[in-house]
Amino acid sequence: MSSTPPKKGDVEPQAQSPDGSDPPPPMDREAQETQTQGLGYDFEVKEQDRWLPIANVARIMKMALPENAKIAKEAKECMQECVSEFISFITSEASEKCQQEKRKTVNGEDILFAMTSLGFENYAEALKIYLSRYRE
Repeated sequence: MSSTPPKKGDVEPQAQSPDGSDPPPPMDREAQETQTQGLGYDFEVKEQDRWLPIANVARIMKMALPENAKIAKEAKECMQECVSEFISFITSEASEKCQQEKRKTVNGEDILFAMTSLGFENYAEALKIYLSRYRE
């Protein structure tokens, strides 16, 4: 990275608002939170809240491996992030279906639909069996 200041031609012009006035200055995190509170969003999603607890992920990983297997911390963290993203991906698709059908509750059938529509039909078949047994 260069320590010299950018030349006049290197700087992108700032966008103006539709009414021609200058855009507002960038907000810091606290100002953004204050602004979102007025919109009905009075919470902040922390990164740790987006992911499943690492202890739960590690326990499931251990159950799938031989008894004497060791799991590196990096592997647990990677799996934690991947499985959390996967769950968010499927849930988002299921939620979209609910919104289109003007429903507020995501159910098992919505999850199965989302998995099938996103290309995970092999998993959806196994989950259908599990879901029917669970409901018995």
